[in-house]
Amino acid sequence: MHGLPTPVVAVRLGVDGIPRTLWLKLEAYNLYGSIKGRTALALWQDVEPRIDRDIGVIESSSGNLGLALAAIAAARQVPFTAVVDPHIGDSLLHDIRALGARVVSVDIPDSAGGYLLNRLSYVRERLHREPRLVWTDQYTNPANPIAHARWTAPELHRQTAGARMSVLVAVSTGGTLAGFRAFASDIGADWELVGVDVTGSAALGGVPGRRLLSGIGASRASAFLPEGHRPTMYVTADEAVSTCLWLDQRAGIRVGSSSGALVAAALRLFHAHPERGSVACLCPDGADRYSDTVYSADWRSRQKIGESDIGRGVEVEAPVPAQRIVRLPAPVRGEEDR
Repeated sequence: MHGLPTPVVAVRLGVDGIPRTLWLKLEAYNLYGSIKGRTALALWQDVEPRIDRDIGVIESSSGNLGLALAAIAAARQVPFTAVVDPHIGDSLLHDIRALGARVVSVDIPDSAGGYLLNRLSYVRERLHREPRLVWTDQYTNPANPIAHARWTAPELHRQTAGARMSVLVAVSTGGTLAGFRAFASDIGADWELVGVDVTGSAALGGVPGRRLLSGIGASRASAFLPEGHRPTMYVTADEAVSTCLWLDQRAGIRVGSSSGALVAAALRLFHAHPERGSVACLCPDGADRYSDTVYSADWRSRQKIGESDIGRGVEVEAPVPAQRIVRLPAPVRGEEDR
């Protein structure tokens, strides 16, 4: 059971004078505050038979998955270690520790310009020293994409009544996008699936380099998408952060940095393709986890984040719940319990 469906809102736009619809699926309303709540539940269910309650569980995380696993472990009184890096926000780090998790911060950059490779090296060292320690392994465990093929993608498809549209998915491990691909292929969904990544990420075959934002991008290629994905769009940190601020100011919707990257890509698609009427963004989390980064003027100044003219040529109407725009089909019997 993965909890109640997260809401979808539709933001009516005029882009270059043409009416468009931007669908935002707000995963901040998910259990544990992000889309990673779904992933964490699936991973935990997969490894639970192997967990030693005295030894516990370990995972490398940029933040959201660490928080979700920390909450699950705390509820079951199982020790949990979150392996993080300096990109994690202070508030998120505080919440993980408040749940009783042990936090190990890896602060030495890896050869790809990020921290992921060194975080994984630490996890493997711990597993070598403690063979009974269980790694949920969000990077290769098939439970990751399966969660989104069974839960997230069908939910969005239902909420938008199977409408033809482009669906934008942010990439880090690649599990969410792989799950959406599997679902769309299985049922023949009329979707154009677009992977969205940040410059400096190697997740979908890009050139690795320095990255500022958490929750999107990776220092290595996704194991779930070894041949990459087409189409893929790359967004800069400046564009992602500027879009977060623009969406807050113009639509009153506050999202995290990976969601900002998605909306930036969506607006770019609208500008480039006048015939494109609808784009959906799977927004992984909300602004609450970025108060000391994206939404902090001091942080933006320190990181030399520049302003982007992302809102050029875009007029925004007030967002409305998706239910007011489409008729939602009744759930398939038993589907809500998958």
